Amino acid sequence: MTDAVLVEVTRGDWVESTHAGAAVVVDTAGRVVFGLGDYEAPVFPRSAVKALLALPLVETGAADRLGLTDAELALACSSHSGQLEHTETAASMLRKAGREPECLECGVQWPKYEPSAQALVRQGLLPTALNNNCSGKHSGFICLACDSGVDPTGYIRPDHKTMQTVTAALAEVSGSKLDERNRATDGCSIPTYAIALRAQALAFARFGTGAGLSADRSRAAARLRRAVAAHPFMVGGTDRFDTALMEALGARVFSKTGAEGVFCVALPELGLGIAVKCRDGAGRGAEVATAALVDRFLKPENAKLHALMRPKLVNWNGIEVGRLRPAIGLLG
Repeated sequence: MTDAVLVEVTRGDWVESTHAGAAVVVDTAGRVVFGLGDYEAPVFPRSAVKALLALPLVETGAADRLGLTDAELALACSSHSGQLEHTETAASMLRKAGREPECLECGVQWPKYEPSAQALVRQGLLPTALNNNCSGKHSGFICLACDSGVDPTGYIRPDHKTMQTVTAALAEVSGSKLDERNRATDGCSIPTYAIALRAQALAFARFGTGAGLSADRSRAAARLRRAVAAHPFMVGGTDRFDTALMEALGARVFSKTGAEGVFCVALPELGLGIAVKCRDGAGRGAEVATAALVDRFLKPENAKLHALMRPKLVNWNGIEVGRLRPAIGLLG
């Protein structure tokens, strides 16, 4: 099966370039209700599956015992922009686990949100691991380790007990075998596993409904969805696609970006999961394709969603020169 054109990039009235890849929509029984391109090919979901990795934090009772708030649980699912609200929330999670930011093993990263990076420069400060877009996820891992009485040191290794726990959750929800044969290292240094795009969509259909999950895991998924719906800013930040989409549609959609053009979405009321991969790794293409599929199946008649489907391209003078738009195959 070959890749399909998912998104067109226009300049004036001309199509200047395209983003090709695969997209699939799956129900809770694993049936493909829509598909384009090679959705059986394994791809690294990267950060798209953070909410699935956060399931043990809730289902074990660790989140309750540590008193984690909904905002903190939302941050555990995030790829945030390193804004002050994000760093303060990650630090709060670590304090509840009795740990300091130095315990984070995700690496130091400048804030993705440019004004926050500029604020650090003006103050003569350098970024810390709290600014890393994955610090919420890592803080969740540390909370899980500390609550279970495990030394969190080295939690990023595949053989660490905490990493084995969260990897097992990902394997079970996606129905995939995860081991050294499909393992690589993510940008934040934890393991990432190549999983068929169809299996990623199935995982999010299950995450959105609880179908096929244990009672405890189903409740954990519902709690994480509620937390993110209440605090979508924590999942991304200012001008971020995930935040904008979930602010527009609330609990009707759970959306999570991954790196290199991957997106995963749950549509709880329809019992559907969506997974998208732009083969060239373009996040902008994956965002448009994701918005188009949400619109196709949810049909919310939402102006903000429609704007996400066809974002403007402007030059340095602020003049509109083109747009991104879904290819005809994505439109209902």
